[in-house]
Amino acid sequence: MAEHTRSSITIEAKPADVMAVIADFGRYPEWTGEVKEAEVLSTGADGRAEQVRLLLDAGAIKDEHTLAYTWNGEHEVSWSLVKSRMLRALDGSYLLAPVADGAHTEVTYQLTVDVKMPMLGTIKRKAEKVIIDRALDGLKKRVESV
Repeated sequence: MAEHTRSSITIEAKPADVMAVIADFGRYPEWTGEVKEAEVLSTGADGRAEQVRLLLDAGAIKDEHTLAYTWNGEHEVSWSLVKSRMLRALDGSYLLAPVADGAHTEVTYQLTVDVKMPMLGTIKRKAEKVIIDRALDGLKKRVESV
């Protein structure tokens, strides 16, 4: 089983408000930093994205990839890699848990990345941690500013 990296943050908003920002892929370039373009390629019967194309520019790493999303109720979304030029795997999830009587949300982000080029496990996990921390910080700022 592949190792993954996980981190959590508490956001001062209800889980539904947090999930609304997570599900709004068109606005990712406004708050994620590395995502320069996001295009929903297909949606499910519930109107939520099933496949999304993302164009990333994280300095040394520039990539375009497509992710498949699975929505599990109102508090969890996971994704897996469909195709990419640089990645072999990109599996992740957001899990939302209401806290403070539902007025706040603990967001747990889990991520596993496997690149096509050889990379030491410790370096890969450090990169995963940076990606997660930036994403959680950006999500918190975005949700709390809306």
